[in-house]
Parts: sequence; C-alpha cells; structure tokens
Amino acid sequence: MSSLSHGFSIWVTILVLGNIFGAMWLLWWTRRPHDSEKGPAAETTGHIWDGDLSELNNPLPRWWLWLFILSTVFALGYLTLYPGLGNYKGLLGWTSAGQHAAEAKAAELQSQQLLGQFADKSVPDLIKDPQARAIGRNLFANNCTVCHGADGRGNTGFPNLTDSDWLWGGTADDVVTTITAGRGGVMPGWQDALGAAGVEDVLAYTLTLSGRTLPSGNVAHGKEVFTTICAACHGPDGRGNALLGAPNLTDPIWLYGGSTEAIRQSIAQGRNGVMPAQGARLGPTRVKLLAAYVLGLYESAAH
Repeated sequence: MSSLSHGFSIWVTILVLGNIFGAMWLLWWTRRPHDSEKGPAAETTGHIWDGDLSELNNPLPRWWLWLFILSTVFALGYLTLYPGLGNYKGLLGWTSAGQHAAEAKAAELQSQQLLGQFADKSVPDLIKDPQARAIGRNLFANNCTVCHGADGRGNTGFPNLTDSDWLWGGTADDVVTTITAGRGGVMPGWQDALGAAGVEDVLAYTLTLSGRTLPSGNVAHGKEVFTTICAACHGPDGRGNALLGAPNLTDPIWLYGGSTEAIRQSIAQGRNGVMPAQGARLGPTRVKLLAAYVLGLYESAAH
C-alpha cells in the first residue's frame, strides 16, 4: 500500500481532526440551557406565523446532545486504533490489504483442502463425478464464459465447446494442454499475394469442399492454388490439422462465420485467434476439473 507524502499526510490529519474538534466546538457554542436552568420563560427566534404561531429556540434534547458527543468520542477512539490520520497506521496495525491477504490465504487453504480429493484423478474419472463437474461448472462460469458463453456454445471467433469440432484435438490431454498452455492460431491473409481474382478462385474451391458452389471464381485454378498454398495447413483434402490448429473445411462448422463473405474475408485478410494460458493462474487440479466440465458439455449435448 502506497503512503502519502509527509506534507499531505499532515494536511489530512489536520483536516480530519479539525472537523471532529470543530463539530465538538459547534455543539458547545450552540448549546442552550434547558428551561430548568434558565427559568420558565421560553425564548423565541422572533418568527411568527398566523399571528400566534411562534418558533421557539429550544435546546437539543439531552439524549440527542449526548449522542453527538459519543459519536465524536467514538471517532477519536477509532482513529487511535485504525488508520485514518494520514500515514498513521493505528495502534492495531490493521490495513485493508493485510486483511484481504489473510482472507485470501484462508480461502485458498480451504480450496486446496477441497481440491485435494481430485488431484490424483484422471479427467475421464472427473467427468463421471458430479461434485467435480459442479466445481468445473463454477470454474467455467468465472473464467471462460466471457468468450465461450454461459452455455459453452461460443460466438464468432470463439469455439463452440459442445460440438465434436476441436481445432487442437478433443482428447482429455489435448484439452488440458489447451487450457494450461493456451493456443495461438494464425491464418495469414492472401489478398496481396493472390489478388482479388485469386482470392475468389480459392473461395470457390473451398466452398466445394463442404458441398457449396459460388457463381464466380475459377474452381480449377482455386484447387491448384489450394494444393500449393493451403494444403500445408489444412491438408490436401481440406480436413485440417489438429497439430497446427488448422480447421476442417469440409464440415459446416466455421469459427469466424460460414457465410460467403466471412470466408472471403478470412482468405483475403487472414485471422488471428488467441486462447490465453490458464495453467499458472489456476493450477493443475483446477485445469483438470475445467477440462472435465468442458468435455462433459460435448457428452451432454451428444445425448
């Protein structure tokens, strides 16, 4: 926790104590004796309404006055024990950062005790464990839903985790590696190298791989270009390569959208996707629980 400069610390201290003692002085200065102390005559402010309705200048009720006094005494006691006067740390040495660290440590210890029972279990075993799946669901909600959605069905540019299409492989080890180390997928843009006509030819051929046609474009030339350039990642048959994260182009699943325009933009401008590494932050047991939940999403959707 950063400290205030010496001069600013003194200013804050003077301001806080000045307000407290100023309030106490104001109470004393405005204090008026009760009727029992000054006699039966009642003093008015001089304000009269409707000819006979006068505003009296009565003192505060004793209980109300003592409540103000006790409040100022409490404030002084609090500022003696806890920080509040510039850089003065208080007699108890309490800080919000210290309390947060202690509570975080206690919560982490409790979590480790809970997670310990799953540390030696495999991902397939965790998929079958309802308690493990429940913990995995909470981990997913806290860490993954921003990109993949609450139901895991993803969005444009973010994979759907409920289908059988896995860019980097869908085995338990693959998913654990993806969560732990992250992934980075790069599709280079080919507009400059191929030109607009070349992009259209590759687009026309790419669409035929999934049984679609395009009125424009030279499919034969597109196939030639695909075999020369694109097959290195997507394979000669267009079915992709999980080792490279290259998608299968023969199915109806498209990460960045399957419309003609979206695919044209992917070929011309390229795409860049990043799955951040979570291993260092979550730890191996949480990663396995998260992988079990993710794989369970596909099994649940399949049934």
